[in-house]
This record gives sequence, C-alpha cells and structure tokens, in this order.
Amino acid sequence: MTTYFARAIEAPVLKQLRAVDDAGRGTAAVTDEAGGAPLRCCLRRSAPGEDIALVSYAPLRRWALETGADPGAYDEQGPVFIHAAECAGPRGAALPFTNAHRTLRRYSAEGRILGGRLVEDGFEAALTNAFDDPEVALVHVRAVEYGCFLYEVRRPWAGQR
Repeated sequence: MTTYFARAIEAPVLKQLRAVDDAGRGTAAVTDEAGGAPLRCCLRRSAPGEDIALVSYAPLRRWALETGADPGAYDEQGPVFIHAAECAGPRGAALPFTNAHRTLRRYSAEGRILGGRLVEDGFEAALTNAFDDPEVALVHVRAVEYGCFLYEVRRPWAGQR
C-alpha cells in the first residue's frame, strides 16, 4: 500500500504570506476565540485563543514556480488560514481533514486540471485511484463546503518523505 503525504505550506512561503499574501494584501492577525480553523501551516485545527491570519494563497502558482509548469488559467488563489506567527509545522504523518466530504482535484505536470472527484468515504483509496492515472502529478485536497484548498499531495515515489 502506498503512503501519501500531505504537504503543508512551506516555511519560506509562509514567511512571505505573513507579510504580503498572494493577492498583494498585507496580513492582519486575529485571535481565534472559538478555534477550529483549518490551519494550512501545520495541518491541524486552531485552538481557542490562537493568533491566526486569513491570507490569499495560490497553491498551483507556488508549485509551478518549483517545477517550471505553466498552469495558465488554472492558476487561482483563495483564502487559507495560517498561524499569524511561525509555528512548528505539521506533527505526524496522518492525512489531515479527512473526516468530512472532500474534493480531490487532479493536475498534470504541465499544471493543467485533469479532473476532480467528490470523496464521501475511502479517502486513501480515492488518492490511490487519482494517482493510478500516470498523467497525474499532484492532487489538491479541497473542502466541499467552501471549495477552499486544504493541502496538496504529490505523486508518490520511492524514498519519499
């Protein structure tokens, strides 16, 4: 069985987003009194009283900068929650936020969308099915209720961490 790894937003990108987000806006911290916001920096829900920020993030654009892909019109940005200050990042290897309906959006190495799938249960089996297509380079996991980007999963390879 293949092990999949959720990719949180990486520390250098988070540092940029905390100054100016991908929409060119400055970032403002707020105290999350209730908790429960899905944090994309550490892939967990916020605790009551934590300082967080809602920023605009362009996940496919960031991936394209690493790979040289040109996502064209598929380059989109949307809101994500992050800690307002540096955090320790993800803890553990479990895939987060899988206890609700999710959408898996598949992309090619060129940055083109190859399709999507609503996942009601069997999350890891759905990831396996997505990567069964050799054209799929990465998968975006998204919330159904708002369509927000949660994290990406890249094509597994030997020795992946």
